Amino acid sequence: MLVEDNEELRQYLKENLEEKYEVIEAANGRQALEVLEKTLPDLILSDIMMPELDGVEFCRRVKDDKITSHIPFIFLTAKISEQHKLEGLQSGADDYIIKPFNFEILWIKIQNLIQLKKNIREVFKSKMNIEPKDISITSLDEKFMAKALDIIEEHMADIGFSVAEFGRQMGISRMQLYNKIVALTGSTPLEFIRILRLKRAAQLLQKSQLSVSEVAYQVGFNDPKYFSMHFKKEFQILPSKYREEKGS
Repeated sequence: MLVEDNEELRQYLKENLEEKYEVIEAANGRQALEVLEKTLPDLILSDIMMPELDGVEFCRRVKDDKITSHIPFIFLTAKISEQHKLEGLQSGADDYIIKPFNFEILWIKIQNLIQLKKNIREVFKSKMNIEPKDISITSLDEKFMAKALDIIEEHMADIGFSVAEFGRQMGISRMQLYNKIVALTGSTPLEFIRILRLKRAAQLLQKSQLSVSEVAYQVGFNDPKYFSMHFKKEFQILPSKYREEKGS
């Protein structure tokens, strides 16, 4: 997302950025917040001095909202004093680039932050089989994930647990849930629930005496054949063979 009130500069940036990225535009922070209600970009590049809602306050609202807090944020500005830099970083910005700027430097900063976001996504995915109480809470995103894990844990055996109910218990809309879960894990909410259930199934196959059918029911599948199909897709092995190889 590109947020800049100077239309000429905004179009210049857009034309260059579109060589590699799809660009969403906004003329100020207030417009940008309205856009964020509908879509979540991979990164926000924003000016500071803008009408209606300036960049610092816009950044603060982005970083204080559990739905948007994960989005990398770069300030692009002519303000160069140390105090202005400090204000921007204190609002939650991830980086700063000063006008006039070298476009190659901007490219590198954007690429680095998007890659960092992907790395963080892998960390979250690696935690998807950990109990919420075992996760160290250090950010809004981790709090969001811990709550999501906790809710799914409570409904692990509930065949009727839906994405709509998941969103309701998270306190956000279905679309917000979809955008946030995809941003953090790379999986849709439905896939996220299924992966957690399959990981729990793997634990049960290793440590319990339950049959494969009983394990399927314990993790919210009402059809053992359907369960076995998804288990093999996730672990490249049938649940019965998994138990033979991994069971204690």
